[in-house]
Amino acid sequence: MRHKINWQLECGRDSVERKSHALTSPDPHKGETMPKYIAIFTYSSGSWARMVNSPGDRTKALEHMLESVGGSLECLYWALGTHDGYSIFDVPDSVTAEALEKAMEKTGAFKSRTTHELLTQKQLIDTLNLARDVAQAYEVPGEPV
Repeated sequence: MRHKINWQLECGRDSVERKSHALTSPDPHKGETMPKYIAIFTYSSGSWARMVNSPGDRTKALEHMLESVGGSLECLYWALGTHDGYSIFDVPDSVTAEALEKAMEKTGAFKSRTTHELLTQKQLIDTLNLARDVAQAYEVPGEPV
């Protein structure tokens, strides 16, 4: 007998509205915006065994951890396939994002984890414009200047 599994999207109430906004969130402590990141993760078989035996609210656990460093969770998605889940969140800076990555990595709960900063369309255009300028100054190894 086949069972249908319904995966639940666990996003904040305003996630649909956020899609059209910049990929930064206000930092309530500084009055500035915080960068947005995506974490892509795969749990270890031991983690899955523990969760099958004692399911818990991973959204609340992630929110608690992010709030401890001044960040916030936009949403957590569960997936079937190569990766188990994706979370989109805001934290003050890349050092904080990397500290979270290392703190979770040291637990051994994950088979793999990676975090990437997300860019808005404007940030991408700015990056491409800067890349065009930098390309003119770059010296290719082995080619005459």
